[in-house]
Amino acid sequence: MNFKVPKGTQDILPGQSEKWQYVERVIRDLCDKYRYNEIRTPMFESTELFQRGVGDTTDIVQKEMYTFTDKGNRSLTLRPEGTASAVRAYVEHKMFGQADQPVKLYYTGPMFRYERQQAGRYRQFVQFGVEAIGSADPAIDAEVMALAMDVYTTLGLTDLKLVINSLGDKETRDAHRSALIEHFTPVVGELCSDCQSRLEKNPLRILDCKVDAKHPAMATAPALTNYLTDSSAEYFKKVKQYLDVLGISYEVDPNLVRGLDYYNHTAFEIMITGDGFGSITTLCGGGRYNGLVEDIGGPESPGIGFALSIERLLLALEAKNIELATGNNLEMYVVAMGEEAKLKAVELVSSFRAKGISADMDYLDRKMKAQMKAADRANAKFVIVLGESELEEQAVNVKTMETGDQTKVEFGQLVQYVLENK
Repeated sequence: MNFKVPKGTQDILPGQSEKWQYVERVIRDLCDKYRYNEIRTPMFESTELFQRGVGDTTDIVQKEMYTFTDKGNRSLTLRPEGTASAVRAYVEHKMFGQADQPVKLYYTGPMFRYERQQAGRYRQFVQFGVEAIGSADPAIDAEVMALAMDVYTTLGLTDLKLVINSLGDKETRDAHRSALIEHFTPVVGELCSDCQSRLEKNPLRILDCKVDAKHPAMATAPALTNYLTDSSAEYFKKVKQYLDVLGISYEVDPNLVRGLDYYNHTAFEIMITGDGFGSITTLCGGGRYNGLVEDIGGPESPGIGFALSIERLLLALEAKNIELATGNNLEMYVVAMGEEAKLKAVELVSSFRAKGISADMDYLDRKMKAQMKAADRANAKFVIVLGESELEEQAVNVKTMETGDQTKVEFGQLVQYVLENK
């Protein structure tokens, strides 16, 4: 049979995986500087967790989840996003009782959504996310957005735009909900079937619809910011003040609502501008989710977070012609001619690796010319050729591939020579 990778997934092959590793190292280093600690949760959870946490009126829950029944007749779902799992772990392990609050977490791992495959979007994708749970301070909102921006700028992206909005508190949302229903009811028959069902259940989601985005009613829809309570408006004002202090530019978009039900107060997206990236411009999204911990069974613990797709990040780097310094070049390649020389080559390669020197050799018994070509393809810095004469002399010429210079070095001094000159 001719087996192929499942639709909506991909194989990440050598040559590409090094870029993933580099990006992941940058992310981990940044999280360490910001004092966010890694959490690893299962790739599947109770279906009800996502229904309650993500929201049963969202496209994710209604259309995109991979759900199955296990042998114990339990409904389980491959995680479509990371926040619900992180919050579930926060509640289950009573992390709200820790002395240091907020609890600052990050995760990196595969997520699963059944959706149409397109550039930078897969049915199995890798998401990096951050959650800060246990504080309602607008300063932590600014910190979370700063960390998200730092991921992109550290990797060299510059054409970025931070877009923010306030979704307000419950009183704000209730007043805005009534205004949206009143606004869209006269034209509901002109909207897509999804928006028609959203009108009574969750009219805010209509503003996030891609199908009806150009409908005239969208442009005149009542802005949520016009319904902010005094406390919500003051909170949003402070968030903007902290962003100003950090020197982070932003744009307020009253129509930014995000696609998950648990968001309130601060919502934000990071977009890429300029040429070369195509139609998908949103790189990252996040926001505040006060009330989610309580919905999942925990005590009052306000939180904020964001998530980004590693695939889309790499696509943006490629579109902007940014080369990553993956550091995957080989330091030493050992060419062996004959069985005795091959025995010595195995010994030397092992001794190099033991001292932290990347080393390789031929395992196909190719001729010297072919082995030298292999060393060149691997961008080896040094090459040595072992034959009968080198074994007799217990010394070998170390060739620096970039310059062609050669230096004769005794076997016992090879490791030290490479360490001093690499």
